[in-house]
Amino acid sequence: MNRDWIATAATLSQALPYLQRYAGATVVIKLGGHAMGSDDAMASFARDVVLMQQVGLNPVVVHGGGPMINDMLDRLDITSNFVNGKRVTDQATMDVVEMVLSGKVNNRLVQAISAEGGKAVGLSGKDANLMVCDQTDAALGFVGTPADVDPTILRDLHNARAIPVIAPLGMGRNGETYNINGDTAAGAIAGALQADRLLLLTDVAGVKDKNGEVLTEIPPAQIPELIKDGTIAGGMIPKTETALAAMEQGVRAVVILDGRAPNACLLELFTDHGAGSLIREPR
Repeated sequence: MNRDWIATAATLSQALPYLQRYAGATVVIKLGGHAMGSDDAMASFARDVVLMQQVGLNPVVVHGGGPMINDMLDRLDITSNFVNGKRVTDQATMDVVEMVLSGKVNNRLVQAISAEGGKAVGLSGKDANLMVCDQTDAALGFVGTPADVDPTILRDLHNARAIPVIAPLGMGRNGETYNINGDTAAGAIAGALQADRLLLLTDVAGVKDKNGEVLTEIPPAQIPELIKDGTIAGGMIPKTETALAAMEQGVRAVVILDGRAPNACLLELFTDHGAGSLIREPR
C-alpha cells in the first residue's frame, strides 16, 4: 500500500479530537500580507476555509489589501500624506480604498472560495450596520475605530451555510465611510461573535523572543512586559494589542501565525504542533 496514503490516513485519524473540539466553533481569520499575493496562495487559503466549514466550523474571513491600495494610488497618481508615519486618508484616497477593498480584493476572495466548492458572501462593515465607527484621529482623515458592532448578518450567513468575507470598512454616525485597520476590524468582529479563535495571518512565524525563537504560547498578562522590554516591537505591537482587546471582549484565544506557510490555519487548529504564537489564559 502507498506510504503516502497511509500517512494521510494517520493524519486524519490524529485530527479527530480537534475536529470534535471545534465542531460548531466560530473562527475569525484575518488574511493579509503575502498570503494574498498570488493566485496559488489564495486558492490554498480558500481550500482550507472550505474544509474548515465542511468539518463543522463557522469561519469568518476579514481581509486587508494595503499593497493593492498602494498600487492603485500610484496608478492614479494620488499622492499620500503622512502624520507620524500613518497615512492620511482624504476623500480621494478613501474612494480608492473602498474601490479596492470592496471591489477587487473582496471579489477575488469570494471567487476563490466559490471555486473550491464553498458558498461565500462578500460584504463590508458598512453592510447591515456591521461596524459603526468613530473617527480615530481627525488628523488622519477617514480612518475609523469600530464603536458598535452588530454581528446579526454574520450569524444569518452561518445559518445559511455561507462564509462571510468582510472588507474592513465601516460607516460613521453621519453616513461617512471609514477605513479600518484590518487587524482591528477582525478583533472587533471576533469579540462581537464571542469567537473561539481569532487567527491573525501575517508575514512572520509569530511573536519571537530576543533570540529569534517563536514564543509558542503567551499568557495575556505577559504581553505588556514583552512590549516594555522590547521583545514585542514594531508592527507586532498593534497585533498583540488587538489580541488583548479581543480577549477582553470574550474571544477565547488568539493566534498570530505565518500566513505564507502552507495550510497554516489547518496546522494551528487540527494538529498537536499548532502554528505561530497562541495567546490565551493559562490552563
